[in-house]
This record gives sequence, structure tokens and C-alpha cells, in this order.
Amino acid sequence: MNLTGLLCKKYEMTLSSLSLILLPAIEDALRAAVADADGDRLGELYTMLAYHMGWQGEGSGPKATGKRIRPLLLLINCEAAGGSWQAALPAAVAVELVHNFSLIHDDIEDDSPLRRGRTTVWKKWGVAQALNAGDAMFALAHLAILRLEATTSVATTLKAANILEETCLKLTQGQYLDISYENRGDLTLEAYWPMVSRKTAALLSTCSELGALVAGVSEARQSCFSQFGHSLGLAFQAQDDLLGVWGDAALTGKSAESDLLTGKKSLPVLYGLGLDGLFARRWREGLVLAEEVADLARLLEAEGARGYTQETVDHLTRQALEYLDEAGPQGEAGEALRELALMLVNRKG
Repeated sequence: MNLTGLLCKKYEMTLSSLSLILLPAIEDALRAAVADADGDRLGELYTMLAYHMGWQGEGSGPKATGKRIRPLLLLINCEAAGGSWQAALPAAVAVELVHNFSLIHDDIEDDSPLRRGRTTVWKKWGVAQALNAGDAMFALAHLAILRLEATTSVATTLKAANILEETCLKLTQGQYLDISYENRGDLTLEAYWPMVSRKTAALLSTCSELGALVAGVSEARQSCFSQFGHSLGLAFQAQDDLLGVWGDAALTGKSAESDLLTGKKSLPVLYGLGLDGLFARRWREGLVLAEEVADLARLLEAEGARGYTQETVDHLTRQALEYLDEAGPQGEAGEALRELALMLVNRKG
């Protein structure tokens, strides 16, 4: 068992207990927020949003909703910073709706027919209506963040809204880089980090920062919590890239071959390309066939890419925990925050 796996065992009951309280509250608040999209002649629009959120349609249920990691992180962070999770609930709703807005649009841009084993919104209702549904989710997110005024102050609400706007810009910048990298053959490891910093780490950083903001801690502590979330986001993406090549398909819910088949320039792939060895030479020849994937994955591992990626995950995890220590999380919520972080970077699916 690696470092993160060993550390994760310490906190299991704390996170489980908090999740039993927080996840139902998150789901109820999300349903209330999305209901604002419903109305006269708008039933299908609401249905698209409810379907994407995993509440309606074939295959709906816990697997379709996802784990709600981002709002959970925000609420636990607020408690760990000494605040009240109830006060932070509007912000938790906002970040989850922003996340889901990005997923609806990403599925269109990536031409993805499936999301969590279900037909994607664009595949089911068409690109035009899926774009509109994503835009509606985006608008609902910004309405949600403004509801902080009822639980905090006007000043805190305005600052939170500004943080969320800046994060949305970073998300689109990260997606731009991701798409622009697809047909480039000159990418290096250095090009990877600006993309994932915006595409993945930015929103996790915002979750931690907003939780601390609502808790009313100093700007210095807010910065530490934000840096914790940023490093955690980088570790999360590196782990996702590792699973994209060597993960167990039964646990990930997708083919472990997908990243090599689709030509995704993930962290282990860029590491292998930088070595300019046998893997790099085959990769540059063009499309990888399904029957080649297992051998190519083994070759990439033999050249050290798997070990490098795991070392990167562990390094970034230690960095995240150092920032968290500096932020000074409190009580059982602080322990739960550590466990959640370790769970994210030690997941197998």
C-alpha cells in the first residue's frame, strides 16, 4: 500500500459520519436550486438538467449523481476552519453547478456519448439544447452564490461571487489548452501543469477558499486553505491520469485503455514522450489500436512512467497536507478534511 493509502486508514469513521449529514443536505439544496429552471413550457429544460444531475431518467440514482466531492470538500473545509457548514451551503451548491455546467459542455466538445454510464445530454437532446442546458446550469450557479447574503454578509457574498467568476474563467482557459493540445506533437511535461492547474485544480482550490471565506478566517489562512485545494487538485488529476492507463475498468467504470486509445496527452504519456524511447516512437507513428494497448501500457510502465506518476501523486499529496497543516484545521472536521483529501488521491475508481 502506498503512502496515501496508509494515511487514509486513520480517519475513516470521521468522514463517514460527516458525510451522512452533509450529502443529503447538499442534494436537497441542489434540487431546490435546479428547480428554478422549471416553469410554464420549460418542463423539458428542467428534465435535461435533472437527468444530467442523476435524478431522473434511465439509470438515475447514486451512480448517476456522482460523489458530490466538490461541495463536500467546501462544507467540511468551512467546518474545519471554525465556521458553520449551513452558512456555506449556497456556495457548495454553486461550485457543484459550475462543475456540472462544465461537464455538459465538455461532453459536447469531447464528442463523448456517455457520462457515468448514461447517454450524455447532447447525445439525447442534441447539441443546441445541451448547450442551452449548460448555460442554464451556469446561470443557476451564479444565482446560488448570491444566496450567501442570507447566511453571511454582503461583503462576503461579493467576494465569494468574484472568486467564483475568476474560477469560471480559469476553467475555460484550461479547457482551451486541453483542446489546443490535442493535435500538437511538441508538448512537454511543462505544458501539462498550466492546463491541469486551471481545468482541475482551480475548482478544488476555490472550494477550499470559499469554505474558509465563509468561516471568516484571516486572509493568510484563506490562502493556505486555497493552496491546499490547489495541490490536492493537481494530485487528483495525476491520479486520474494514472488510472486512465493502468486502472481497473471494473472500478473506474470506463475502459482502462481509453487514454491510450484516444491519444490523450496525460502525465504518464508526456513523461514517456520526453524519454524518446520505444513508447515515444510507437506513439508518434499514429493511431493506437485496441490490441496494442496492453503491450503499450506495459512498455510505458517499464520505461518508468507509472512510477513517476505515482511519485508525483505522493509529492503533491504531501504538499497539500503541508498547506493544510499551515492552515490549522480544527477538530473532527479537520480530520475529515484530511481523510477526504487522502481518499481522493488514493481512489481506484
